[in-house]
Amino acid sequence: MNLIKNKIFKSLLTFITGIFLLFASVSLCAQYKTKAYQPAWASLIQHPTPEWFKDAKFGIYFHWGVYSYQAYASEWYPRNMYREGSDVYNHHLKTYGSQNDFGYKDFIPLFTGEHFNAEEWVSLFKKAGAKFVGPVAEHHDGFAMWNSKLTDWNAADMGPQRDIVGEMAQATREAGLKFITTFHHAWKWRYYEPAFKYDAKDPRYAGLYGMPHLPGAPQSKEFLENWLGKLIEVIDNYEPDMMWFDFGWGRDETFEPYKRKFLSYYYNKATEWKKNVVVTYKHNDLPEGTGVFDIERGQLDSLKRDVWLTDTSIDKKSWCFIENPEYKSVNVLIDNLVDRVSKNGNTLLNICPRADGTIPQEQKEILLSIGEWLDVNGEAIYGTRSWKKYGEGPTRFKGGGHIDKRDIDYTAEDIRFTVKNNVIYAITLAWPGEKIFIQSLNELESDKIESITMLGDGKELNWDMTEDELVIETPNKEPCEHAYSFKIVCKERFLIPNM
Repeated sequence: MNLIKNKIFKSLLTFITGIFLLFASVSLCAQYKTKAYQPAWASLIQHPTPEWFKDAKFGIYFHWGVYSYQAYASEWYPRNMYREGSDVYNHHLKTYGSQNDFGYKDFIPLFTGEHFNAEEWVSLFKKAGAKFVGPVAEHHDGFAMWNSKLTDWNAADMGPQRDIVGEMAQATREAGLKFITTFHHAWKWRYYEPAFKYDAKDPRYAGLYGMPHLPGAPQSKEFLENWLGKLIEVIDNYEPDMMWFDFGWGRDETFEPYKRKFLSYYYNKATEWKKNVVVTYKHNDLPEGTGVFDIERGQLDSLKRDVWLTDTSIDKKSWCFIENPEYKSVNVLIDNLVDRVSKNGNTLLNICPRADGTIPQEQKEILLSIGEWLDVNGEAIYGTRSWKKYGEGPTRFKGGGHIDKRDIDYTAEDIRFTVKNNVIYAITLAWPGEKIFIQSLNELESDKIESITMLGDGKELNWDMTEDELVIETPNKEPCEHAYSFKIVCKERFLIPNM
């Protein structure tokens, strides 16, 4: 009888275990299906913006490629050297000769990057306070900066004969930073249209310039497949944490299915890697919510609910190295960074290395000065969120892109707010003198404030809450330069809308 009971028990146990495994399998499949991204906007819009990106606030990338060799005008030299009558066309003709005899392809052997050192560059970027860094993987010029099997026109086979993207990926991850790649190659189809009258008309060079076509002709299937293939190649080989995109892939309907294929592939790969990744877009190139909105060389004049990004250059005139740059001041760069963070924005700052792989000393000093400021004030930047009001002060400007070539002159009355847990940070964009008056914080109840200090000083400051404003006495000595962070510790955690 006991033997029969044991057999029945074992059979029942086996049955129950089988049912459990079946339900577990169904549950796992259901979870996988909910996590898998389909190449449809309704699916892709479910992808969340990673917390690491919301926390990071500041990143650095660089325009460094064949276009760095000429050191003239801007990174658009490859196109403008073929535009008859332009300053760059005439400069090229005078300096290098006919565009038929010396085309853009002929610069490639001259771009050797002999002093490039990924570890040194990443070390500098980390000292500058950047949390996500990486290269321009491919610009409009069509020269891939990685070891590509899809094009012979790449940095591993030509020019430097090194896998720039690969070396940067390794150095970045060893430094504990997030690795990003930026892509501008969607517009290559249009970019070289002026060149098809010159050396680009030769089909032997189509891998660089693209197949000759009439201006305005729609992108070929071959071009679109190659555009997508390069993205997948970088995803598979380097596993970037963030992929940033320039214009050129949003306004042409021909890109529509390829965009969806790319996003679903990348987001699903990230799920496999157990990583949280970011894709950026400009204008209306992607539906809102499928990626992070980026504004080139810009600021917003109001608080945005979703996290956003500005890509901007250290040089007001160019994104690549030129001989006569006009660098932004450290004060301007920091003020703009603080303003963006207060409005739920991040900053991706571009630098401009020389063709030989060295970073100009003046750019190094600017980056290190930003890092020194963040060493003191980073607590008010990293990991913070926007308050219900971004700030106060008299300085006004109209937000948008391409507005940062004119400096915004902030005053001590221009104050920006960030929050973290039970702390609100009030950052004044100039030294306020002996006292600072903050009108927006008059709603805080005096008995709810535990202490007020200034980052970099640390001593408790005297303060008073009047009917109209919070008045804080400043330290006797400025603890840093450029902008100053008051740390206001409250007894209760701030309840900020989910952003």
